[in-house]
Amino acid sequence: MFALIALFLLFAFLVLGGGVRVWIQRRRTGDSGVRRPTTPVQLWSRATFGVGILLAGAAAPASELLGVPALSILDRPVVRVAGVVVSVIGLLATFGAQLAMGDSWRSTVDLTERPALVTDGPFRIVRNPVYTAVIMMVAGLALVVPSLIAIVGLGVVIVGSELQVRLVEEPYLRQVHDGEYLSYASHTGRFLPGLGRLT
Repeated sequence: MFALIALFLLFAFLVLGGGVRVWIQRRRTGDSGVRRPTTPVQLWSRATFGVGILLAGAAAPASELLGVPALSILDRPVVRVAGVVVSVIGLLATFGAQLAMGDSWRSTVDLTERPALVTDGPFRIVRNPVYTAVIMMVAGLALVVPSLIAIVGLGVVIVGSELQVRLVEEPYLRQVHDGEYLSYASHTGRFLPGLGRLT
């Protein structure tokens, strides 16, 4: 049962983030906001991020459905139910943070564009609430289906998030918004409040 719940949560994530969010962006701006990676770093960071989500949200549940046993130390109903709650909160927070970006939302950066810097809503708390929320969702999935595959998936998502933020988005935002971004980043944490501020 929990494996099916995990698959449903992954499906809901894909529908909200890849379907509903794009539809809203197109209605509001006439543009989908979807951008293709144009550099090797963008490509690798996005691919890493995506592989991690698929490991935790699809491969781990599929392996459980095929009879691969869960990690016994975490295989408790209370842990799995807690994972569902954490994953749902992360899923909704991801969608909410994407909506909070308004017209500035893009699937990845486009070096030819200069969208407004978003610093309000959840962006007052951390600079990258979308990634924070996705990591939370995937951590929840790793509890819903507690397996080595899911834990590896969580680690891969964290690595992909770090690559995307540190090597793609932060250099881009420094270039586009210069002092405004540095001022914002000096008092707002990267993924968690107060942690990863730029000096």
